[in-house]
Amino acid sequence: MESNPPELWDGVLSRLEADIPAFTLEAWVRPLRARFEGERLLLLCPTAFHRDRVRERFLALLERHLETERGAPVDVELVVAPPSMKEGRKASIPVTDPTRHVAATGANRPAMQRARPRPEVHDDSPVARPASKVAAQGSRATLPYRFDNFVVGPCNALAREASVAVARGSQGGLNPLCLTAGGGLGKTHLARAIADAAREQGSSRVVYTSAEGFTNDFMDAIRTKQMDRFKRRYRDTCRLLVLEDVQFLSAKRATQLELFHTLSHLLDVGARVVLSGDRLPRDVEGLDPRLRSQLTAGLVAELEPPDARVRREILRQKAASGGVRLPDDCRELIVESVRGSVRDLEGVLIQLVASASLLKRPIDEELTRAALHKLQPVGNAHRLSPTDVLETVAAFFRTRPEALASRSRRRDVLWPRQLSMYLCCRYTDASQKEIARLLGREHTAVRNAVRVVERTILEHAPRRYQLEALSARIDALSRDAKR
Repeated sequence: MESNPPELWDGVLSRLEADIPAFTLEAWVRPLRARFEGERLLLLCPTAFHRDRVRERFLALLERHLETERGAPVDVELVVAPPSMKEGRKASIPVTDPTRHVAATGANRPAMQRARPRPEVHDDSPVARPASKVAAQGSRATLPYRFDNFVVGPCNALAREASVAVARGSQGGLNPLCLTAGGGLGKTHLARAIADAAREQGSSRVVYTSAEGFTNDFMDAIRTKQMDRFKRRYRDTCRLLVLEDVQFLSAKRATQLELFHTLSHLLDVGARVVLSGDRLPRDVEGLDPRLRSQLTAGLVAELEPPDARVRREILRQKAASGGVRLPDDCRELIVESVRGSVRDLEGVLIQLVASASLLKRPIDEELTRAALHKLQPVGNAHRLSPTDVLETVAAFFRTRPEALASRSRRRDVLWPRQLSMYLCCRYTDASQKEIARLLGREHTAVRNAVRVVERTILEHAPRRYQLEALSARIDALSRDAKR
């Protein structure tokens, strides 16, 4: 072998950390012992069961990373060889959580790791991965990323139907498909489902990666003078490209130019293209106009925060996948209190299940309220109207609500307006469209305002103090209204 054997295997393990959950890596891959015999790599497995599971779920992924590390294919053989007493026995089978509240169901179902944010993932082969479960240790509850377990509502119906059509190749006019949404609203679920469904239907070549992964591959190809290999991967043999987090390309001129030519080639030869981002292409700063035009040439499908019905079904699925018995009154309390993303729902559910497991008590309303208080401090407060929030913000800045809804872009108006949008999202039941309408804006302005406020309060202490003072006033107003 050209590469040093121990360094080669260590490199493979490092790459796997970006592809599979940490507990899966520890349970199934790290117990393997690598031994090199000429051009062949022997992977010594502690049991026959362990060997079969590695062959079924991880062998293709291991071979791909070995080829990447070495620069050439590696012949891999799985051999049963129990470790000697000198080596010390490592756990080779995952330990099931013993609590009554979290059952060990669904361990053999394939799943893909949720990523937001994560290192690049190159997913060329149909490798199944074990599903993670809600557990006392706090791991997130994830389901396999399929279309049939994606909960559909008015907030995401267009995106879901478009994704199904692209996966089946039944709607050429949707090419490229651009999925946009804030964090935790389902765009990664749909992106992974498209890639997996296309593979199941026999698509010859699917590339799933992130914009960061594309950038890293491009820079590596330039540095190692292997552009031909890069173009084979992303152009010549690719029939479906799924590229996530397009906003990562902001101001990266060389990568944007390469992606523009890559997409032009794929679209010209009839390959399918799916892109995702946390904002509309027109709102990505520093994006080349040609690439921006290319991204919007097909269909731009936006996913919005889920309504109560969708939140309820998501909670039901998440709880069922982890074997969690979630009483109806507790589920409804969470549904009414958590109005953000799917990730917010997961966070409350994980907090709730972990508390029940550690305290050895069943999930009830008291425990649910405690979990909500820790993660959703305004969850139990009276929900205000957007008008209440606007009046509070206007009074704080000694202006009138009408000024916040004006077309003025002056700084003394713009920042209060952005705060109003942010606080309306936080303290009211109004949708982004309703908030935008109240202020005479498009609903994308609300999403942008939320991002601006979140970034600004991290960077500018005086404005963070303003937000804290406003939040205290609105909390007091909410408590008074509740009485």
